[in-house]
Amino acid sequence: MSAPKPALREVADRPLLVWRCARPWLAVSSAPRGGGIGLRSWVLNATVETDYDHPDPPAHIDEMAGAVGLSGDGVGLLTAVDVRHEVSAFDGGVQVSVTTGAQHPIWAAEPESAQQLWAPGTINAVCWSPVRLSEAALVNAVATVAEAKAQALLEAGVAGTGTVTDATVVLCPADGEAEPYGGPRSRIGAPLARAVHAAVTAGLRVEHPRHG
Repeated sequence: MSAPKPALREVADRPLLVWRCARPWLAVSSAPRGGGIGLRSWVLNATVETDYDHPDPPAHIDEMAGAVGLSGDGVGLLTAVDVRHEVSAFDGGVQVSVTTGAQHPIWAAEPESAQQLWAPGTINAVCWSPVRLSEAALVNAVATVAEAKAQALLEAGVAGTGTVTDATVVLCPADGEAEPYGGPRSRIGAPLARAVHAAVTAGLRVEHPRHG
C-alpha cells in the first residue's frame, strides 16, 4: 500500500504539510492531536511561532485542519521549523518525512540538578510503513525512530538525544498480515531506522548548517 504524498498548504500565513489518506491507516503517535493508537485519515504538520503559547493546541490544530478541508480522525503536529524545509527519505518501501528543529537539544536522562530550563525545539517524524504492523510492532517502531534520531544527532555532534517537544507518528495499512516486530533489525524497522537517520541528518544540514 503506497503512502500519500504531502501537500504544502498555507493557513493564516502558516505553512502546513498535509497528507490525505484515501482510506484510514492504523497509526501510533505522540502528537498533540490524534495521539495514541487508532485509525487515522490524515496527518498535518504545521509551523508555529518559536514562542507558541496557544492555550489549546489540539483545538488550534482542528481549526487549521478545517481550513484545508480535513475532518474526522487525524494526526496533528506542531513545530517552529518552517515545514517547507521538510526532508523526505525512502528505504525498503518505508517513507519518512522529518522537520528538524534542534536549537535546544537535551539529553533524555540527566540528573535533576543538571536539567535545563524548558525551551522549545521540535523534531517531528511522520513515518509510513508499506505493510501492516501489529500494535506491539508499532510501539517498537516508535522506539526505533527515537534510536535512529539520537544516532543522527550524535554523529552530527549535537549535544543531546532530542528535544523536549519531539513528536512521532508511524502509520501502516489497516489490513493484511501484521508484522510482529518493529525493532531496528526487523523487516520494517531496519529500513525505518535508515530512513529516519538519513532524514534527520539531512535536516540538520538544512536548519543547522554547523552540524552538516
